[in-house]
Amino acid sequence: MTPLRVVGRRTFYSLRVPNYRLYFFSQIVSMSGTWMGSVAQMWLVYELTGSGVALGIVTALQFAPILIAGMWGGIVADRFDKRRVIIVTQAASAVIALVLGVLTVTGAIELWMIYALAFTFGCVALIEVPTRQSFVIEMVGSEYLSNAVGLNSTVFTSARVVGPALAGLLIATVGIAWCFLINAASYLVVIAGLRAMDPDQLHRSEPAQRGKGQLREGLRYVWSTPILRLSLLLMTVVGTLAFNFRVLLPVMAETEFAGGAGTYGALSAFMGAGTVMGALLAASRVRPTRRMLIGSALAYGVLIMIAGAAPTLAWEMVALIPMGAAGIAFVATANSTLQLNSDDAMRGRVMALYSVVFLGSTPIGGPIAGWVAEQYGVRAGFWLSGLACLIAGGFALRAVRNESLTSEEAAGSSPVSTTTPDDAAPAGASERPVRRVLGAVRYALRK
Repeated sequence: MTPLRVVGRRTFYSLRVPNYRLYFFSQIVSMSGTWMGSVAQMWLVYELTGSGVALGIVTALQFAPILIAGMWGGIVADRFDKRRVIIVTQAASAVIALVLGVLTVTGAIELWMIYALAFTFGCVALIEVPTRQSFVIEMVGSEYLSNAVGLNSTVFTSARVVGPALAGLLIATVGIAWCFLINAASYLVVIAGLRAMDPDQLHRSEPAQRGKGQLREGLRYVWSTPILRLSLLLMTVVGTLAFNFRVLLPVMAETEFAGGAGTYGALSAFMGAGTVMGALLAASRVRPTRRMLIGSALAYGVLIMIAGAAPTLAWEMVALIPMGAAGIAFVATANSTLQLNSDDAMRGRVMALYSVVFLGSTPIGGPIAGWVAEQYGVRAGFWLSGLACLIAGGFALRAVRNESLTSEEAAGSSPVSTTTPDDAAPAGASERPVRRVLGAVRYALRK
């Protein structure tokens, strides 16, 4: 078998699991519907108000619940049957989309109603997102988790292209309300897939028992586990400052390349193509490592700065492909790292924190990026994003090296040698600190 065929089979290996296969194909429909509804909602708000401020408010209302109370959603995920929780949240999301569609069809829709429904959807999402994230390992087990997370990222990024395109087609032909109604129907596909699963084939863990202080317990657990602390701190910086291209790309298209909606759509398409490639690459990896996590963050930072410096539209399109690939590879690696290194009883709360720092940071990072672009130019917004990745990645790399040095020093005080063959030194090496430091650095980079 050729290496290419081996990689191809490894990329889609988790689809051999029947329960995950049901989930995967239902998510293709549901995610496309979600993006279609999201684009239609933003267009409806702009159609009613013509205000950019109103667009910002509806976005903030939708993500604010995750930012404020996301950890409570993780407690729900740890305490209850995840499959049943997702069924309930999908049904609630379908009702919200249906109400929005009916109000739009009848002409009764008003701005405050959209605000209320967006906030309600955010409240559902604060439970649904960490539950759905932590349910993946129950479907495929730890062996195929990285592959499944990569495939989920492929679905998400593909839906980002398909959903908005379908929304534009429907808005132009049959009206905006149909976007909401079809989105409502797409949630029913997920519910059907979840109900069709074989519960006996799930890798279920014992649910956490109800008790006081579970929120504080989750925070202490994350902070006391170095790999979780490192991953979440890195995601906090990168997620807040480096994933704001819904703000930056439209400005880049207009101010730097004298384009309009078509140019913005082309830039988004090239970046979307890169994210699909990066997601498939992440799916082909057997298991995430700290080297992959930090390396993808550093690569993402460099590529953002290159995209920010692109002199022409053609070069910008070329630069956005690897940039998108590196960004989604970082997200997928962080997701897998957190899940594989979490205790079963804590995984929901850990993934809730992941949702808080990644999705919940949108109302914070978006305005920052927009302000920088307005005050200093859109290219400065790109460079800020890239610099944030490089600084965060540099601190993470330093933390890993310091941790390894501490381990080396502890091992050096023990009468039992724990050096690896690559770091072995002749007798008396404990008196050669430079060699010990270099050995520790090599060890850190292999992790």
